[in-house]
Amino acid sequence: MTLTSKQRAYLKGLASVEDALFQIGKAGITPQVTQSVTELFSTHELIKGTVLKSCTEDLREIAARLSERTRSVPVQVIGRKIVLYKPFAKDPEIQLPE
Repeated sequence: MTLTSKQRAYLKGLASVEDALFQIGKAGITPQVTQSVTELFSTHELIKGTVLKSCTEDLREIAARLSERTRSVPVQVIGRKIVLYKPFAKDPEIQLPE
């Protein structure tokens, strides 16, 4: 799935008021982190996470690998925050602009 700039901007606006739902520590993307993010996508379409300063990996690389493993789309990487989007298979809650 590819997002247009308008859709990405819309999702960024929605994510700006949300709290971070997961954290990535110095161990990076572990199977436990991947599993917890996958579980979050069962109840949320848009999730925000924090990468702690103890993690030395590149933030964009983390976002790309995590989105690949969870079959989601990276929306934004800003500061130490990552925003990912994965619409529900049936009846998505977030209606993206065209």
